[in-house]
Amino acid sequence: MTSDTPDGPKSGKIVVGVDESEHARSAALWAAAEADRHGQPLRIVLGADLDRLMRFATYEAIDHLRETGRVLLLETTAVIQQRFPHLTMTREFSSKEPVSALHTSTGPGDTIVIGSRGRGGFRELMLGSVSLGVATGSAVPVIVVRGESERPETAVVTAAVAGPADADWLVRAAQEAQVRKASLRLLSVRKRLPHLGSAAPTPDDDPEIVRRREDLEGALASRVRADFPGLDITTDVVAGRSTAAVLVEASRHADVLIMGAHRSLTGSSAGLGRVPHALLHHSHCPVAIMPRRSRDEED
Repeated sequence: MTSDTPDGPKSGKIVVGVDESEHARSAALWAAAEADRHGQPLRIVLGADLDRLMRFATYEAIDHLRETGRVLLLETTAVIQQRFPHLTMTREFSSKEPVSALHTSTGPGDTIVIGSRGRGGFRELMLGSVSLGVATGSAVPVIVVRGESERPETAVVTAAVAGPADADWLVRAAQEAQVRKASLRLLSVRKRLPHLGSAAPTPDDDPEIVRRREDLEGALASRVRADFPGLDITTDVVAGRSTAAVLVEASRHADVLIMGAHRSLTGSSAGLGRVPHALLHHSHCPVAIMPRRSRDEED
C-alpha cells in the first residue's frame, strides 16, 4: 500500500513515453530512477499511431511496426531492469497516437515523463510538439526530461511560485526534495519593467509589491515546513524583465524545476502558458508541469 504522506511513497504510477530516440531513452532511465526513489511502479508506453496508419498502410508495414515496437519495449525494459532490478514495470504498445496513448494510460495520482524531443522509426513520436501536447492536455503532472544526462546533481529542487494557488502542488515539490535529500528553493519572479526616460520606479519596484511577494513566499514556506519539518527550504524573490529568462537561468542550478500552469484540456498549446512553454524549450534540467486551478500572471 502506498500513500502521499510526507514520510511515505507516493501513490500512483509513473508513465513514460518511449520511441527509438536517445532523448526517449534518457527519459525512460530518468523515469525509472524517479519511480525507484518514490517507490512507484513504472509503465512504459509506446504510441504507434496504428489507428491512423491502418487506413492506408499495408498489412506488412503494420506488422513490421508492431514487431519493431515489441522489440523496442522489451529492450527498454531489459536496460531498466539491469539498473533497477527491484522496480515493478509494465509495458504497453498502444495503437493510438503518442499524446492520446500517454493520456489514456494515466489515472489519478500518476505522473507522465517524456523526452523533450525524439526521432526514429515511429514518425518521430516524441518531437517537441508531442511533448507540448502531452503537457498541455494532461490532468496529471508531466515531467519533460531536459538537460545533459550525465549532469552533476545540485541537491536543489526549485519550485517556481506565482500565487496562492501554487500551494495546491507544493507538497509534491517538497516530496521531490525530500526523497532526493535536497533543499527546496521557492522562487518568485517580479518583472522589472524598463524605465522610459524617467528615474521613477517601475510598478514592480514598488516596495509594497516586493513586500507582497515576500509575504507570499513566506506563507507558502510555512505551510510546507509544517508538513516537512526537517526539509531545508529557502525563499527568493528575483527581479527580471522576463519571467522565463529568470527561470531558465535558475534551472542551471537545480535537479528539477517544478511549476504550476493553467492548462486547457482542449489540446491547445496556448493553454499551457508562455512561461512553461519557454521552459520546455530552454531549461537546463527536467521540468515538472503541475496542474493548477487558476491562471497567475505570466510574461
